[in-house]
This record gives sequence, C-alpha cells and structure tokens, in this order.
Amino acid sequence: QDIRDCPGPLSALAELNAAVKEKFRQLRGRIQELEQMAKEQDKESEKQALLREVENHKKQMLSNQAAWRKANLACKIAIDNSEKDQLLQGRDSLRQRKTTKESLAESASNITESLMGISRMMSQQVQQSEETVQTLANSSRTILEANEEFKSMSGTIQLGRKLITKYNRRELTDKLLIFLALALFLATVLYILKKRLFPFL
Repeated sequence: QDIRDCPGPLSALAELNAAVKEKFRQLRGRIQELEQMAKEQDKESEKQALLREVENHKKQMLSNQAAWRKANLACKIAIDNSEKDQLLQGRDSLRQRKTTKESLAESASNITESLMGISRMMSQQVQQSEETVQTLANSSRTILEANEEFKSMSGTIQLGRKLITKYNRRELTDKLLIFLALALFLATVLYILKKRLFPFL
C-alpha cells in the first residue's frame, strides 16, 4: 500500500524497492533455514508439520511479491501521469509562482520521513517473521527433547520388563526345586515308614 501511494519521484520509488528486495532476501533465507531444519527431523510427523509451515510461508511470500509487483506498476503509472500533469500545469503556473528553497526542503523532509516510516514497517514485518521462525525452532527443540526423554523411558521400561521376566523364571525354578525337594522328602519318609512298619516287604 505504501508503494502504491508513493508520490514519487522514481528515485524515491527505486530506494523503497531496494529496501523491500532486501527484506524479501532476508525472509527467503529464514524460510530456507526452517526448511533445512524440517528435513533434519527424525520423526516423520514433526518433519511434515514443519514442511507444511514452510509451504505456508512460501505461499505468503509469493503472494506478497505479486502484490508488490502490482503496486509498483500502479505507482509508476501514477507517477508518470502526475509528471505529465505537472508539465502541462507548469507552462501556465511557472510564470505566476516560484518554488522556494523552504518548500523544496519541506518536500524532501516529507519524502524522507515517508521512506523512514516504510522502512520501519518492513523492519517490523521481518522481525515478526524472525520471531515466528524462532518460535518454530524452539518448538522443534522441545519436541526433540521430549522425544529423547520418551526414548530413555522406553529403554528403562524394556529393562524393567526383562528383569521381571527373569525374576518370574527364577521364581518358577525355585518352586520346581521346592516341589522336588518336598517330593524327595515324602518319598524318604514313606521309605523309612515302610522299613519300620513292614520290614518283611
């Protein structure tokens, strides 16, 4: 909107476009960093979620670039028409008025303030994009840390399961040994009773 409303001249529009190009370059770099981070994810669901976020940012950037081009075209047409009107009006009004140094300085000051405002706005937008990317990066790190904790807990659970299985086997072996010992004891008692009570058998 600021480019579309730029009053000119073309040099001011060129400076504004240069600032916009730089912001787009920075944003593109951030998106590439996020895409690389997504590709490095181990878990497929986390990878796909980050890739969808990257795709959304790319679509938004393409939409902004299309709007930027349209605004440039509209602004150039408006500046050309304005310059033509000024040339036509200048023939009649040049003899009646002269532009003072104060008015020129004021115009330059207004243009400078306008450009500074636009630059601040673009800087805020890039900062917001950086904060979004940083938030996604922090979320990814938190997910990775949680995943590592789950892996550690899974290993502990598996170790506990093995120990319980081992103890169950040992308990079964102990019961079997006790049963055999009891059977041997009873057999011994029966043998002794047999010899005492029925020595002739």
